[in-house]
Amino acid sequence: MNKGRAEDVEISVIIPMFNEESNAETTLKTVDESLRKLGKSYEILPVNDGSTDGTLVVLTELAKRIPSLRVVSYPVNRGRGMALRAGFKEARGRYIFTMDADLSYSPDYIEQMLGILENDEADIVIASPYMPGGRLQDVPFNRGIISRMGNLFLRWIFPGDLHTYTGIFRGYRRLVVEGMLLESNEKEIHLEIIARAMGLGYRIREIPAVLASRKKGKSKFRFGSTVVSHLIFAFLHRPIVLFGAFGGFVLLSGFVLGLYVIYLHYENALSQSRPLFSLIVLLILGGIQILSIGFIAILIGALRRELLKIERELRLLPKDVSHEC
Repeated sequence: MNKGRAEDVEISVIIPMFNEESNAETTLKTVDESLRKLGKSYEILPVNDGSTDGTLVVLTELAKRIPSLRVVSYPVNRGRGMALRAGFKEARGRYIFTMDADLSYSPDYIEQMLGILENDEADIVIASPYMPGGRLQDVPFNRGIISRMGNLFLRWIFPGDLHTYTGIFRGYRRLVVEGMLLESNEKEIHLEIIARAMGLGYRIREIPAVLASRKKGKSKFRFGSTVVSHLIFAFLHRPIVLFGAFGGFVLLSGFVLGLYVIYLHYENALSQSRPLFSLIVLLILGGIQILSIGFIAILIGALRRELLKIERELRLLPKDVSHEC
């Protein structure tokens, strides 16, 4: 498709869709009505992520009636991450928003998020149901608990003071997404963006929001695969947490066992046949080695942040710079 010029459009809204035939029309009309109230130029980009139902047919018909609608589509389902990446590639707006296809968040929040971005108060704005003032509405209890606990865990893993790391409803300055080389195909893309944004020093802000349960269609949430992918991503990007916790536990075990041996010695109850001394040495040396790996990971993380900054600068260079030399 022809991307046109970024200054032609102020707002782009990207909505990944996989088998959302029952939601597509209501969602897109609601988003269009909400954006129209802002009095700014905008476009809505539903991304058909290889749907196997009638989603693409619905989107194609709607595009004939809604001028702001530009359909992005590919034939094989590749995940939310791929859908967002495809949307980012096609978006022309100065400010880019991403949201779910089931209206689990009201698109009216875009006005508040846009104000924060326009006033230069942040580079990324996240709608958060878990910060003070936010809440869940009619969300199944088990899913709500899983999501809340997962975000608490990620808050411990990642630096900063965010409450919601996994939500899709976000607003970005265009340069933020243009400067990132994103790779994730699934839902861990939300963590990838946060990790890269923190590494690059972008300002991230949350606003309290209401997350409601989907009214139509089937939820795409898969507990097992989502949790595993998020855990793997978190530990790959913050390995010091894993190595630090495990190494510290091993080292502490060695010291505790050493104190126990000293106690046995003074009580004249130490048996020379027990291999406690060897075990103590192994635990202490093993703990130190594991912690050393964690510290090396910190240094690698610092190097990675510098590489991310270089990558951003290269990606933001004018595309025709080679022709100017």
